[in-house]
Amino acid sequence: MRFDGKTVVVTGGALGIGQAVSRLFAERGAAVSILDYDEAAGNTLCSDLTQTGASSVFHHVDVAKFDDVKTAVDATHASFGSIDAVVVSAGIQRYGTAVSTDDEQWDEVLDVNLRGAWNVAKSAIPYMRENGGSIVNVSSVQALASQQNVLAYTISKHGLIGLTRSIAMDFASDGIRANAVCPGTVDTPMLKWAASLDPDPSSVYDACNAMHPLGRIAQPKEIAEVVVFLAHDSASFVTGAVWTVDGGLLTQIGGVPQTN
Repeated sequence: MRFDGKTVVVTGGALGIGQAVSRLFAERGAAVSILDYDEAAGNTLCSDLTQTGASSVFHHVDVAKFDDVKTAVDATHASFGSIDAVVVSAGIQRYGTAVSTDDEQWDEVLDVNLRGAWNVAKSAIPYMRENGGSIVNVSSVQALASQQNVLAYTISKHGLIGLTRSIAMDFASDGIRANAVCPGTVDTPMLKWAASLDPDPSSVYDACNAMHPLGRIAQPKEIAEVVVFLAHDSASFVTGAVWTVDGGLLTQIGGVPQTN
């Protein structure tokens, strides 16, 4: 699956799943525009990709701010001449219930995880209507189920599914496809941060490994492979779909059945 002559925008593209996505697109010939809040990580990745001969540019962006996103998307189109795919991987995790979550946390999570995806869609779709293209939103298994104490995150990821399906329906006639990927637990900086909140971070990793039927968590590139497939013309008849990439996590039913 090659992307020679194609331009891809990746939000949250400097770290975690987004970084793996950026690297994989670059390996397969795409010009990659990395949008991220982490300026140091973004510049480092962009330099790494450029040194391999890839076309890459980094934009320091707060995805929650429409003007930031639009400026970066406009500059990407000006630099490379097209926008053929968008991957939304920018996201944050916070903890709280319907009672303990305050307005500030609600706004922070919804603005980054959901408004950020809307902002890039609003900015990129007018360019993508020229030749069609693909949008892949990185959601979560928590768009399809939930855990305790993750109100804002779960809501944002559920909302991302609705955004994906709406885009798929509204712009199908323009040749624009939109799909969502719902990973299980992935070995990313976000997971490392979450584990650090526990007195025994290694126990968090152990628990995450154990709860997936495959017996382990995912590596970012495993998610990136699915994202890149959905962005490619090989997935030309896939739109409005929700792909779980979760090591079987949502397939299992808890408990042990009575066998006698």
